[in-house]
Amino acid sequence: MTEVNPATLVPYVTWGAFVLAFIFGFVGNRTNFCTMGAVSDVVNMGDWNRMRMWLLAIAVAIVGAQLLELGGVIKLSNSIYPGPNFTWLSYIVGGLLFGIGMTLGSGCGSKTLIRVGGGNLKSLVVVVFMAIAAYMTLRGLFGVFRVGVLEQASVQLAGGQDLPSLASRLLGAERTTMVWAAMIVVAGALGAFALVRREFWTFDNLLGGVVVGLVIVGGWYVSGKLGYVAEDPKSLQEAWVATNTNRMESLSFVAPQAFFLELLMLWTDTSRILTFGIASAIGVVAGSACYALVSRTFRWESFRDAGDMGRHIVGGILMGFGGIVGLGCTIGQGITGFSTLALGSIITFCAIIVGAAITMKVEYWRMMREA
Repeated sequence: MTEVNPATLVPYVTWGAFVLAFIFGFVGNRTNFCTMGAVSDVVNMGDWNRMRMWLLAIAVAIVGAQLLELGGVIKLSNSIYPGPNFTWLSYIVGGLLFGIGMTLGSGCGSKTLIRVGGGNLKSLVVVVFMAIAAYMTLRGLFGVFRVGVLEQASVQLAGGQDLPSLASRLLGAERTTMVWAAMIVVAGALGAFALVRREFWTFDNLLGGVVVGLVIVGGWYVSGKLGYVAEDPKSLQEAWVATNTNRMESLSFVAPQAFFLELLMLWTDTSRILTFGIASAIGVVAGSACYALVSRTFRWESFRDAGDMGRHIVGGILMGFGGIVGLGCTIGQGITGFSTLALGSIITFCAIIVGAAITMKVEYWRMMREA
């Protein structure tokens, strides 16, 4: 067996992440893919098209990720999502706060990066405060509350928290059978709901849903296959190169911004390197900027007043904290984590939607009262 030098795999992982995220940013800008906007459209106008686009992306990601695992290409249990440590309170609190934050900040982590690429200075401020809050939650002041309070409420689920593993233990069936069953039922239901209405069948809606889902699948392949080392010469254990979690990853847009900030601040520290997550964050901005320039929609945009700025700053802080506590954002948990069929990802996804919907109702009530 030929020994693989992990350093030689790093460019494949980082450039792969950049290219996938570039596509995400380009298509996301073109199709107006926005998870916060999806919730807003449903709550305020009863329009489900962007929500259907999000659900279609989840369905595509589930099918792609599960087929990669069934084909022996990757093992989703090697990611952070389906592990046995079920921190239920973190999922709920993190999801709710992220949903509140993305509403105040005018977009989730991915949409914020897309808007930065389009010239939105408000989103740049949100990114900065999100990155600071995320880093404080990972390794700073906020982390004390995360570890000492929220993560204490946990349940150990032997064998993992993904739906196939849970169903396998409950029903006494083979896990592979349950993978097929869960994939067909969950992805089938989401896909059917997304595609059932004829008005959804526009080029942009289908493009956004399918491409975003496939990009997540591509991320799993790049990190879990191209970046996989069966035996790291240093640790003599299996490893995944150029990831911040030291496990395989796909797209997520909260923690990577914290690590990007760390990389910029500690640039001369050679232990800090460009990773999958950092490269993907840069790629989204680049892809969005490319589309904005090509389509001539690039324009500078700033805050209308101090109150607007304050809401966006609070939104960024809440997204940074909530995204770390809940292990991801509307992409990181809402699609990437969901594709592993992890129960925690599904709970976080629901909590994000609830937090955003409640905040939108409160904001509407506040505007009506001030009118």
